[in-house]
Amino acid sequence: MPPRASLRALHRAPHRDSLLAPLRARRRPFFGRIALAGAFIALLVAPAGCVSPRAAQEAAEATSLQVPVTAAFYPLAYLLEQVGGPGVKVFTLTKPGVEPHDLELTPKDLVDLPKMSVVAYLKGFQPAVDEAVAQQAGRAAYDVSAAAGLTLAAPAGGEAGEAATDLHFWLDPIRYAAVGTALAQRLADADPAHAADYQARAAAFTSSMTDLDRTFATGLKSCATTKLVTGHAAFGYLAARYGLTQVPIAGLSPDQEPSAKQLADVAATVKAAGVRTIFTETLVDPKFAQTVAKETGATLALLDPVEGITDLSPGKDYRAVMLANLAALRTGLGCA
Repeated sequence: MPPRASLRALHRAPHRDSLLAPLRARRRPFFGRIALAGAFIALLVAPAGCVSPRAAQEAAEATSLQVPVTAAFYPLAYLLEQVGGPGVKVFTLTKPGVEPHDLELTPKDLVDLPKMSVVAYLKGFQPAVDEAVAQQAGRAAYDVSAAAGLTLAAPAGGEAGEAATDLHFWLDPIRYAAVGTALAQRLADADPAHAADYQARAAAFTSSMTDLDRTFATGLKSCATTKLVTGHAAFGYLAARYGLTQVPIAGLSPDQEPSAKQLADVAATVKAAGVRTIFTETLVDPKFAQTVAKETGATLALLDPVEGITDLSPGKDYRAVMLANLAALRTGLGCA
């Protein structure tokens, strides 16, 4: 061990700092490691303190308290989301990209139906859903037909029987809003504690649809032609609301292929009325529309029946697609 005098001399030495620097440099990592370890422990402890088991349980219970409802296809699902809000969990039988008329249900779909508080469907529109609802939905089943006020018959040459009534009510914003009000009441019956919330949301939705109706009425007030030539007879309620005449190539179901005579009749109408645009759809093969367009020299444009939303849809939801439809109609019909 060095003598005390030598140590005192070291403290008094002018280069003391430079001599001790290596020692300090070796000490710093040790304290740095302690600080880092403390910070790491704090990070581990903080989340556990912020999200306690009780908080996690309460979050799970909040999710489970959502009212489970099922919609047969997109327009009804959108309605339930709008009038139901965050307190409702909406399931849809018709998945994106599936043409509703072609729906085939899975065993899981059937098993889940009895668990629902409301099952909204449109009788006659999807036979597979009608059968499943009759067998599995029980008191939760709700056919929106009465609320929709289905008054339009199928176009001449269309299907016969019950399906001869046009069911595409949602393309008329006023009818669509009426169904929204009816669904809000159905939700209120299933969940009385939140009845006021459902009714308030339905009122807001009605206001939105009234505004959309005014926008359509103004946009289609003055057009070069009122003949609306479509791939299939999905736009009858829209046409009736805004003073147009629908000329469908196929019937109410897009699977119903037109006869050679029907194609010739449509082509003759296009030529006689000076129609410049034939409207096709996102989920339907446009081959017959292409045939008429080739025969008449008309062009093709997209008019979405809003039966489902896909990557090809001109909007992300009902309202956006309807506004895109209005723009397409104004161009195709030559509206001022």
